[in-house]
Amino acid sequence: METVDFNSEIVVFKPSQGSNEFEIILDGEHDTVWVTEQQLVELFGKARRTIGEHIRNIYKEGELEKESTWRNFRQVQKEGERKVKRAVSAYNLDVVISVGYRVKSPVGIEFRKWATQRLKDYLVQGYAINSELLSKQGQKIIQLENQLDILRERTFESQKVLTEGFLDIISKYSKSFELLNRYDSEDLQLDNLSKEIIYVINYDDVKKALYQLKRELIQKGEAGELFGNEKDDSFRGILGSISQTVFGELAYPTIEEQAAQLLYSVIKGHAFSDGNKRIGSFLFVWFLEQNNYHLDERGIRKINENTLVALALAVAQSLPEQMDLMIKLIVNLIKN
Repeated sequence: METVDFNSEIVVFKPSQGSNEFEIILDGEHDTVWVTEQQLVELFGKARRTIGEHIRNIYKEGELEKESTWRNFRQVQKEGERKVKRAVSAYNLDVVISVGYRVKSPVGIEFRKWATQRLKDYLVQGYAINSELLSKQGQKIIQLENQLDILRERTFESQKVLTEGFLDIISKYSKSFELLNRYDSEDLQLDNLSKEIIYVINYDDVKKALYQLKRELIQKGEAGELFGNEKDDSFRGILGSISQTVFGELAYPTIEEQAAQLLYSVIKGHAFSDGNKRIGSFLFVWFLEQNNYHLDERGIRKINENTLVALALAVAQSLPEQMDLMIKLIVNLIKN
């Protein structure tokens, strides 16, 4: 990737424990932060070789795309009496989060929460996604802003994180302008879907996966004991409905339809005392992985974290009469 001159804002992160301070690049234009490899080493308290190996595996496994998550910045550094420009390699917040899942560092968790809040503050203050910036991006981006305004007004409460998530959908999926236009006109179709279901969801497998998820979230301090506790037998019924048959045929005969029904039904069914949106989102991605359907034709994940947040919020805030429309939207986002 070409080395670019650094022209973004610097913000300081100071962990609650320790005296180190980190000067972090806040990139409001791309809604992320950039962290150098040395800062990752200090944040997570691991050797440079360990951090480097985790990053290489993240790219090798297709979890993230290097082209969009790594960058060389030119920064002015003082060396003795001289000021020189040096290329500094940096990784964005998606990489920080992915590394954090692997090393489980308390400081890393604190940084992730801090960075997310800084980006939200930046967005709320109006510097990201404003009309002056959009006017410089060309007619296509202006059309996107109008589509998002319609989407918010017709369907959801005005929430910055939801808008952010849908903007991420736009940036990651080339078909999204057409998709949002069809969404607005309620003309989404269920065609060209995959019937190659290799994994049939069942209650026992899901409970094992949720048990592991709960343990990991509790260890990170991101969930309590009520997380994932079933209120009644409704969750078992939800899973049964996903793979049910009618006259010997599956009611939902494609991977996309089963995944969409799973995400929608778990979130809207409120079968758990706590964590319905997180559980629905987790099972949605988990089910796609079990069916080897979570990557696109380039080997990149179809649904990343921002997209998942947007979908979960969209489902949670949708009206009951919009169920079919929401299912079709989810299906169209994950189909090949």
